[in-house]
Amino acid sequence: MSNIIQHRYDFVLLFDVKDGNPNGDPDAGNLPRVDPETSQGLVTDVCLKRKVRNYVQLAKNCVTGFDIYVKEKAVLGRAHVAVFKELGIQLGEELTVSISKEVFDWLDENGVPEGLTISADEENDTCKLLVAFDADKKEIKEWLKESKPPKAVKDLVTTVLKDAKTRKPTAEEVVQGRDKMCQNFYDIRTFGGVLSLKSAPNCGQVRGPVQLTFARSINQVVPLEHSITRMAVATEAEAEKQQGDNRTMGRKFTIPYGLYRCHGFVSAPLADNSAREDGTKRNGTGFSEDDLKLFWQALTNMFECDHSASRGQMATRKLIGFKHDSALGNAPSHVLFERLHVSLKDPTKPARDFSDYSVNLDEKDLPSGVTVMKMVV
Repeated sequence: MSNIIQHRYDFVLLFDVKDGNPNGDPDAGNLPRVDPETSQGLVTDVCLKRKVRNYVQLAKNCVTGFDIYVKEKAVLGRAHVAVFKELGIQLGEELTVSISKEVFDWLDENGVPEGLTISADEENDTCKLLVAFDADKKEIKEWLKESKPPKAVKDLVTTVLKDAKTRKPTAEEVVQGRDKMCQNFYDIRTFGGVLSLKSAPNCGQVRGPVQLTFARSINQVVPLEHSITRMAVATEAEAEKQQGDNRTMGRKFTIPYGLYRCHGFVSAPLADNSAREDGTKRNGTGFSEDDLKLFWQALTNMFECDHSASRGQMATRKLIGFKHDSALGNAPSHVLFERLHVSLKDPTKPARDFSDYSVNLDEKDLPSGVTVMKMVV
């Protein structure tokens, strides 16, 4: 990865939805998200990042350096283990042993120190003790002294510790793991991530150079609830109960139309991973000009690769960036965002299409060092 970005960018994304649910709320029966005070529609930043990830995964097909860390059905810890293996760094190994019900009950009642985990399988009447790969044996031995467990517990834990092969990554190795994760995974290099999982080798935390706000609709949206019918049932019992009618009722939620506005930020300092004068490396992710180009492509095309029956028609309508000629920027982002005005052409009628809106960008007297990028117009 080369050509690390040298400029700050701020951008505005306008997208719309027609007869669909852009982002259901699982805590509200999957109804479209709305601000309860203004009735404006909301789409979370996490939802938009998911669509960017999905687009990159399709566009790059897991090409080296463009894999996706947070993807469907992923076990995140496996990526950590693979990275340390790639770096040739030796890690500890998990150890699981069977324990008696007596030992389990005492540990369950009194608690176990960090690095030890107990579990019980009531169906098979078995109990187990797991020693984590990075358990601190010294801390566990101190716990044994302080808790003064029964002899059976003390003897078992002491024996298990002798057999366990544990090792924590050093601080230097954690940094190496972090840098390798940034190199391998596009979404970490872009959005950052918390890579200090309890169940996997620690790769630290990464603050990504690209951040998004929630998207908010320009005007109020009206969530609608539709009854739908499936001309089939799932089981023989349902068919017998309905005497052959075989219908299943359901619900579908949509909004007739909504135009959403999202703001985003790209930070050059958070991408900078170059060496300092003293030889140490900066903590940036290495986000490059090529990565940025792919990000713009993703925002432009992500809805084209994300069609579904529930989302209706969704499309990116405008993508306008403000490029600064410096890494730290030449003007406050909110001042630049205020230059884009979006309003209904006829406020007396509800919007049902993008053509019902007027979108105007004030390009007069731009702050010195700021240029406009019209990527979707």
